[in-house]
Amino acid sequence: MTNSFADFAKAKMFFVIGSNMTEAHPVAATFLKNAVQNGAQLIVSDPRRTKLTEFAQVHAPIKVGSDVAYLNGLMHVLITENLYDQDYVERCCTGFEALKAKVMEYPPERAAAIAGISAEMIIDVARRLAAVKPAMLIYTLGITEHTCGVNNVMSCANLQMLLGNVGFECGGVNPLRGQNNVQGACDMGALPNVFPGYQKVEDPAARAKFEAAWGVKLPEKNGLMMPQMMDGLVDGKVKFFYVFGENLANTEPDIRHVEHCLESAAFMVCHDIFPTETTRFADVILPAAAWSEDDGTFASSERRVSRVRKVSQAPGQAKPNWWIFKELAKRFGQDWASNSGQEIWDNEVSHLAPSLVGVKYNRIEGDGLQWPVPNCDHPGTCTLHQDGCFTCGQGKFAAIDWTPPAEVPDDQYPLVLSTGRRLYQYHSRTQTGRCLGLNDILGEETADISPQDAARLGIQQDEVIKVRSRRGEVKVKARVTQEVPEGMVWMAFHFREACANWLTNPVFDPVSQTAEYKACAVQIEKI
Repeated sequence: MTNSFADFAKAKMFFVIGSNMTEAHPVAATFLKNAVQNGAQLIVSDPRRTKLTEFAQVHAPIKVGSDVAYLNGLMHVLITENLYDQDYVERCCTGFEALKAKVMEYPPERAAAIAGISAEMIIDVARRLAAVKPAMLIYTLGITEHTCGVNNVMSCANLQMLLGNVGFECGGVNPLRGQNNVQGACDMGALPNVFPGYQKVEDPAARAKFEAAWGVKLPEKNGLMMPQMMDGLVDGKVKFFYVFGENLANTEPDIRHVEHCLESAAFMVCHDIFPTETTRFADVILPAAAWSEDDGTFASSERRVSRVRKVSQAPGQAKPNWWIFKELAKRFGQDWASNSGQEIWDNEVSHLAPSLVGVKYNRIEGDGLQWPVPNCDHPGTCTLHQDGCFTCGQGKFAAIDWTPPAEVPDDQYPLVLSTGRRLYQYHSRTQTGRCLGLNDILGEETADISPQDAARLGIQQDEVIKVRSRRGEVKVKARVTQEVPEGMVWMAFHFREACANWLTNPVFDPVSQTAEYKACAVQIEKI
């Protein structure tokens, strides 16, 4: 997030796109709902009528995969009606003319035809956004989990820069991270193209610094992304696969293909706190301590690094993650000096990552610190790109065309399947599936369909149906609901037998390699 959760209480306008906050991020959603009840305006752009739309002044039910066209249509209105922040654009941004030329190709009528809403709604949303300054833009996986996910994100940034909303309290571009501490994992370099603190692997200076610190020779090229890793297991290019805290056999698209890849691994290690569908394929399982069984840190969506304190002893042979990695390194001839989360942070991380230099354990005893924190006297950074002064100098507009999902409905598969999370279970239920109370509240998956589709197909509430894609099929109960528009099926991936990922399409954004979980073609069959 460029901004902070503390901004929610003071914000005047929220533009939420591709984010089912009330189920995927219920705490953040509570902050937002409180703000709306205190007078803030809310525009929700989402194919489904989620619970958050009950608080919105406008719900724009755009079609799955139409985000770029919709956002271009909004920017067309802002430019043609002279509603954008001209001073901010001239002072703080580059590439405006190219952006303008591109969005002129998306008048409201064309954007509306692609997005499945009216041109009048696009005009209304644009005018509402221009009338309140600043506005906070919030998105989640409904924006990123597409073959055009990177383009979707850049279009969100385009809109906020055009409105002059980046660099100010209660504005900005604010992605809510999908899992606990995923922000922290990225900050620590758990990506194939960066070292800790987002220093690029292919930058010789950054590489030299980490080679000196770690005492090893590092590769000059970026590592593999997830699809290349999985395919590499099959063709033999990847010999050894180490899976750390990830249940790939439930969470990756096209489960049959994933399981074939895992079965093909020459040697596979799983490092986890519980047995999962993925540990079945492991040659070795390393039992890890859970988050509450060791001291450490988390980084939240708002870049806040906070303490995690040990409250219970790890059971059996379970060990802290850092201890497991240190012992593995010892077998490779490396003797790492640090012996705790605090020593790793204070003696290594804060010395190697410029944005984290001022983050020390003795400074995050209370409410933590938001990076960048460039020195030990710095109070942390609540708002990035302050007053439009971007980290890279000027904000860069990107001229972006709309592209459809990789798989669209046809005569054989006439419906769009989109996937996500439900409130009472989490991810692949590795943890929540062991909680009897939550299983009582939500103990099985459903396929959510519209009343129109249910009537057309003769399907009743709670009737067991078959949902089929080109990759597989599942049997699941139908949930007939007004939340879902005609032509859409919506499912989650929490339950193994009816997991949406038996059906999802293994196609990926060319830059981020994020899978297109949000769109594939399916059919429904009565049993």
